Amino acid sequence: MQGKARKAVQAILYEAIAVMCVAPALSWAFDTDMAHSTVLSLILSAVALGWNMFYNWIFEYWEARQAQRRRTLWRRFVHALGFEGGMVLILLPVVAYWLQISLWAALLTNLALFLFFFVYAFAFQWGFDRVFDVPESAREPA
Repeated sequence: MQGKARKAVQAILYEAIAVMCVAPALSWAFDTDMAHSTVLSLILSAVALGWNMFYNWIFEYWEARQAQRRRTLWRRFVHALGFEGGMVLILLPVVAYWLQISLWAALLTNLALFLFFFVYAFAFQWGFDRVFDVPESAREPA
């Protein structure tokens, strides 16, 4: 699977699993009901979905122009770090507003989410590439 279909399946599957993990964690951590934390998780997911599509487009554009295109451990690390680092910054005001907490508390919350998602993004992308193969951008020229 390649192109837009690959990107859409990857992003939607990634976010669906993320919502199932994050909603209960937020509910527990902030002593809120599941409905409240699920709505926040869906908002975070919607923002992440847009960021995911944009970030992966940029990353694959860059990757396709590299002399060595193979997805090494280092390249996967950089991919996960860039994606999740961007998410921390983008979602800071959303988390603060929704949970009615300070920006500092929202930053700490986002950093906790970052730790989870950093590992999750790395593992998910590795697994996704194993199941669906790597995108064209990560294939060595024939």
